[in-house]
Amino acid sequence: MKKVIKLVLMVLLVVLVIMQFIRPEKNQGGYESVATFESETKPSEAVAGILKANCYDCHSNQTQYPWYAEVAPVSYFLKDHVDEGKEHFNVSAWQSYSVKKKDHKLEELIEEVEEGEMPLDSYTWIHGNISDDERDLLIQWAQLVRMSYKNELKVSAK
Repeated sequence: MKKVIKLVLMVLLVVLVIMQFIRPEKNQGGYESVATFESETKPSEAVAGILKANCYDCHSNQTQYPWYAEVAPVSYFLKDHVDEGKEHFNVSAWQSYSVKKKDHKLEELIEEVEEGEMPLDSYTWIHGNISDDERDLLIQWAQLVRMSYKNELKVSAK
């Protein structure tokens, strides 16, 4: 039994070492990828700061990776986390969204932030949470932007 446990531990160690040399692709498209989103939605300087500090790492083509992102299996976890975040809401793909989809994405943003689902706990443990004032500011901004999209949808429906 001890030999089996020792063999399993040795195999796991070898796999862990090999994983260090097989790196997942990083999400580093640059912050210019959010330019269309910011020019269209016009966040204030404060809101832009909140977005950059709390949202863009997982919801854009630019992620600021912490040092531990270089260590497997954490690097694989982060890649999956970022890929899933971008799948749900990617501000770098904003120009490809229809007006209706933009409105819906902002509706989801408001809902997730109001319910405390975003940013995720796994993100805030390391990066810190947003304050209630920041949360309110972000929600107010998203609601204003949604109003402009709703008006645009009304005009196009006529």
